[in-house]
Amino acid sequence: MLADPNSQVIRSFNVLNSEAKGMTKGMAHPGFFFIDESGAIREKYFEAKYTNRFTANNVIGKLFPELTEEVSNTIEAPHLRLTLSQSDRTVVPGSRVTLTADVELPPDVHVYSPGVRGYKPVQLILHTPAGMESTPAIYPNPKILYLEAIKEQVPVFDGTFRITEDVTVSVSKLRDGARALFSTRKTVSIVGELQYQACDKTICYPSASVPVKWELQVRPLDLKRSPKAIQHK
Repeated sequence: MLADPNSQVIRSFNVLNSEAKGMTKGMAHPGFFFIDESGAIREKYFEAKYTNRFTANNVIGKLFPELTEEVSNTIEAPHLRLTLSQSDRTVVPGSRVTLTADVELPPDVHVYSPGVRGYKPVQLILHTPAGMESTPAIYPNPKILYLEAIKEQVPVFDGTFRITEDVTVSVSKLRDGARALFSTRKTVSIVGELQYQACDKTICYPSASVPVKWELQVRPLDLKRSPKAIQHK
């Protein structure tokens, strides 16, 4: 949503930041509205921190998951294929990016979902670098598998399923080293691992771990003033 000379658009959606002063006076609270053809708001995305921003690709990916992800890497691992993708490749401090791991299992093979008891669940573990924050990974709803041999029900994933995790290039927690890193265009790697144990109808295989990696181009914020016609003083 772009600012206009009299903040008419911002006011119409009731997001005028009336508490702001100086250069930020009249600027909207940052966020996204998803509006249908009649003008009704169907979804909205706002951050708790003013300095953090959803990217457009991030929001589109949440609304239409099949449209936006760029494939970063495809990995053939024991008993599964792993495809890594991300909502954005280029970000600025404050940007929120969605990292995605699509897991494809062979027929009749399953892995256990998080929360299972007595078995090793699939788990995406990220090691975020200094100056970045991550949210807990999001897993799909599992299926319930009945194990006839031991008369037990367990939550599992089979076929193809998706794990996502959001990371934010932090502004408030930038230390000197991280601030220097993000002051010019740099490539930042986010690494981690996918832990799992694959099972079929007759056997559970040894636990395995697959290394994962995404790369982001981090560029500095654009600190140029807005055109004079839409400045609020």
